[in-house]
Amino acid sequence: MSEKNISQQHFATFEAIRHFDAAGNEYWLARQLAVVLEYSQYRHFLPVIARAREACRNSGQTVANHIEDVLTMVEIGSGAKRQVEDCRLSRYACYLLVQNGDPGKSVIANGQTYFALQTRRQELADEARFSQLTEDEKRLAIRNELAAHNKQLAAAAKDAGVATPLDYAVFQDHGYRGLYGGLAAKDIHAHKRLKKSQKILDHMGSTELAANLFRATQTEEKLRRDEIQGKQQANQTHFAVGQKVRQTIEELGGTMPEDLPAPPRSIKQIEAAKKKLESKKQS
Repeated sequence: MSEKNISQQHFATFEAIRHFDAAGNEYWLARQLAVVLEYSQYRHFLPVIARAREACRNSGQTVANHIEDVLTMVEIGSGAKRQVEDCRLSRYACYLLVQNGDPGKSVIANGQTYFALQTRRQELADEARFSQLTEDEKRLAIRNELAAHNKQLAAAAKDAGVATPLDYAVFQDHGYRGLYGGLAAKDIHAHKRLKKSQKILDHMGSTELAANLFRATQTEEKLRRDEIQGKQQANQTHFAVGQKVRQTIEELGGTMPEDLPAPPRSIKQIEAAKKKLESKKQS
């Protein structure tokens, strides 16, 4: 079956069982999805839901936001109905369920292809929109994404044993040292001639922010994937990932992050100017 046919088939099937709540939010029901994915009995689908919950948790997402236990009504014959356990699913949860289903089923294999195609289409659309942004807009977008991923990184580090604020500061320094050729956070701060109250991430251009975003996402993934335990191991992992990102930049002929110029305006100044402009438009 061609990619086009796979996409059309699964789009029609998947969207056909979509529901909307009173607030207009889309959702799916696990029992209906199990039928679409050709599970003969719902109990056989429960292990798939369990794996999807774990994958959702490991990605740093709040499971309840994507997989919510609910009760739904089913017919039991002669027009009678009874309540049964079910799950309300987000689109992301449906993706996780398909990814964790039995790949031996053709409908699962095709579904995985469908979601891969949909994900890549979204990536291409995002890339096209991102390329049209100004440098300041790119900085804002990446800085916001980095702030979100730093929370996920902190959670992964905590699970690995990085418990106290001091532990986390040391952990972060190891990541910076790896990426910045031995420079710790305070060294980068001094190198950029920043005041004590200024944050180094707010004084990075989009290229430097992107390198730090890659460091954060890859470290979080490696901590969870390799089930790293212990502060020392977590620190070494963060340093090694930072060092690997630096090596990649060097191999590509890029400028080392510490040598990238600081932008004339901080993220805070850009945000303030943006709010001022929005305020003028509204008045």
